[in-house]
Amino acid sequence: MEIFRERRLWIEQKVVHLPNGVTREKVIVHPGHAVAILPIDGKICKLLKQYRYAVGQYIHEAPAGTMEAGEDPVVTAHRELVEETGFAATTIVPKGFIYTTPGFTDEKIYLFEARDLILSQEFCRDDDEVIEVVDVAIHDLDAMIRDGTICDAKTICLIHRCLG
Repeated sequence: MEIFRERRLWIEQKVVHLPNGVTREKVIVHPGHAVAILPIDGKICKLLKQYRYAVGQYIHEAPAGTMEAGEDPVVTAHRELVEETGFAATTIVPKGFIYTTPGFTDEKIYLFEARDLILSQEFCRDDDEVIEVVDVAIHDLDAMIRDGTICDAKTICLIHRCLG
C-alpha cells in the first residue's frame, strides 16, 4: 500500500516474506537511485561544504545527486559534477555502488572517480542548494574522516573506493 508519493520519493507499506519463513508488515522508502563523485585534481580533491536542512548544519561531502528515471549513472555523474562544482571531467571511472540504509530503503548510490577536470558552465546549480566548493589535500582526507569533519557516509565510502 502506497503511503506517500512525490516526484522523486515514494513510501510503501507492504507484507514481506523473510527467508526464515517469518512474515511481517514493513515500510520501505524508495528515494530513487543516486550518484556520488570524487573529483580529483592532482593532489587535491574538490569537496562541497553544503548546508543540509535535515541535520541543520553544513557538512563536507562529495558532489552527488539523484538520477532521473531511466538515466544512466554515468550521465548523472557528469551532470551533477558540473552542477555542483562548476567542473566537468574528461575521465569518469566507475567505483561500484553502495546501499545507503538497507534496513528501510532500496536506495543505491553509484560511486565515481572524476579526473582531468575542466571548468564548465553547461549546467546550473539548483536554487535550493547552499554549496561552497572547497579544495582539500588528498593527504588530509583520512584525518578529516577520523576527526569527524567528514561524517557523510557516501563520501567516506567514496574516498575509500577511490584512494584506499
